[in-house]
Amino acid sequence: MEKKIVLSGIRATGHLHLGNYYGALRNFVEMQQEYDCRYFIADYHSLTTQPDASLLNDNVRSILAEYLAAGLDPNRCMLYVQSDVPETCEFYTLLNMHAYLGELEKTVAFKDKARKQPNNVNAGLLTYPVLMAADILQHKAHYVPVGKDQLQHLEMARNFANRFNHFYGCDFLVPPYPYEAKGEPVKVPGLDGSGKMGKSEGNCIFLNDDDRTVERKVRKAVTDMTPTEPDSPMSEPIQNLFVLLRLVAEKSVADQYLAAWNDCSIRYGDLKKEIAQGIIKVISPMRERYEQLYADTDYLNKVRREGAERVRAIVRESLDEMRRLMGIRMF
Repeated sequence: MEKKIVLSGIRATGHLHLGNYYGALRNFVEMQQEYDCRYFIADYHSLTTQPDASLLNDNVRSILAEYLAAGLDPNRCMLYVQSDVPETCEFYTLLNMHAYLGELEKTVAFKDKARKQPNNVNAGLLTYPVLMAADILQHKAHYVPVGKDQLQHLEMARNFANRFNHFYGCDFLVPPYPYEAKGEPVKVPGLDGSGKMGKSEGNCIFLNDDDRTVERKVRKAVTDMTPTEPDSPMSEPIQNLFVLLRLVAEKSVADQYLAAWNDCSIRYGDLKKEIAQGIIKVISPMRERYEQLYADTDYLNKVRREGAERVRAIVRESLDEMRRLMGIRMF
């Protein structure tokens, strides 16, 4: 049976962090065994909010090395950089002819970004959902792993596909659906006591952080007063610390600290040390592998070239068919 196609991309805006790893990257490594997986680094997308050209290339390099260090295998999945596939730009241009201004202006992400960067409300920001749809539809991907903040964009990709197919009387574009991971989705909390871990929030542990940096960051994690009565309710910052502990430590260790909370004998310093050591145990092998890969320019370029060649062969077929359907062809 032909494998279902799964596509996912990450914007080239800096190093990956623990939230990326537990939220998606671990699943990506597992999925490449079962699905036809195609993963890309979205450097075009990052241009909508990141004007500093001096950082972009290094961000792409870092994320590619981190993907590989975490276990993505170019022999088992397609791994590529968005801008290495120029056909995407034409596919995006043609798809724009079936995206309407009103629906683009109403997207939550556009309104949010326009509010945050009022002096840089560019056309790329407005048509971000179309480029995302082009990334997906050119592969005829069946599933896309997305967070809640991207569900609206994925719904728009389905709308674009159905609209195109209806307009040209075909079934060319495949409407994509969210990939439903097995088990409960993992939300990794930040170290600031609320919300989830993220780069823009400044509350994360990066996968390339050294041991001392991890210890320092965890030591500064927000807490509150230690409990004074048995079985006291936990505040959000303490709940977050226990979520981190359960992710990186054995169940017996987490149970031990929970019992210490319940009998009011817990010491936050000891809890933080346990969390820091658990995080170090998880990320240090990836960090060491990352440092080797990041320094190996020849290998990274080989992965980029081979990934782009495989993807371009697929996307060219999609683009040729799209052009034919839209009447763009030789006499």
